[in-house]
Amino acid sequence: MITIMGASGKTGRATAQTLLAQGEKVRVLARAKEHLADLVARGAEAAIGDATDARFLASAFKGADAVYTLLPPNITHPDFPAFQDQVGEATVKAIKDSRVKYVVLLSSYGAELPSGTGPIAGLYRQEKRLASVHGLNVLALRAAYFFENHFMSLPLIKHQGINGSAIKGDLAFAQVATGDIGDVAAQALRARDFKGSAIREMLGPRDLSLDEETRIIGAAIGKPDLKYVQFPYEAALDGMMSAGLSRSMASLYVEMSKAFNEGLVKPVEGRNARNTTPTRFEDFAVNVLAPAYRAL
Repeated sequence: MITIMGASGKTGRATAQTLLAQGEKVRVLARAKEHLADLVARGAEAAIGDATDARFLASAFKGADAVYTLLPPNITHPDFPAFQDQVGEATVKAIKDSRVKYVVLLSSYGAELPSGTGPIAGLYRQEKRLASVHGLNVLALRAAYFFENHFMSLPLIKHQGINGSAIKGDLAFAQVATGDIGDVAAQALRARDFKGSAIREMLGPRDLSLDEETRIIGAAIGKPDLKYVQFPYEAALDGMMSAGLSRSMASLYVEMSKAFNEGLVKPVEGRNARNTTPTRFEDFAVNVLAPAYRAL
């Protein structure tokens, strides 16, 4: 049995789908059963509850050979770092109570830094918590910026005819498809060949700038003249809050953007064959972003 936290989200769902396709017995966790219907139809066992509830998590982890863990997003929470810590502490208590021995954690590059990185700092704290559990084998997948983050830009493109964020347009940085994260997580959960506290970066096929990606998106949606605009930090903050994010969450995203712009968030080990993943942004734009844009 392999238990998957956040199975209604992008990386959790991708991990569960890969494991089910490989014939593994899978237990999937989410707050609402309807979000797991497709996975249950494929043979997964559903566990419905709250990720801040250590007793629920311990029950869901019980009997599992390995567990996929994460700190789920909660964009409306008034104190997102406190929410991260609440989930992180509940997860660690559940791991201890259920005596799980193998854990894969969705982390982020930049998680070696304790502060100044926005929501990534919560993953620094979670890596430290897990590393302190005696006898636990942990693999932290330090993933790059998700390709799927570009979904948030589609309404802006649709209604204002531009792409934009607080990150510099000409800054090239590592980015990765969540499907590739799911494949690597599934392999690790099956093999359980990591010991102690291990780290693996996941950097996508190549570094990309938002200027270049905007051109790629524009070509995919039939807007070849689409431009990228870097927003001032205060404007970005106001825009995210207008879109429904809490001040806490929006402020953390702005801090993360600053960390990218100032070169704080970056890979530690450099690009190599092991951390380079296959899905190209050009294909993702055509096959995933363009249909989502047309559906708006």
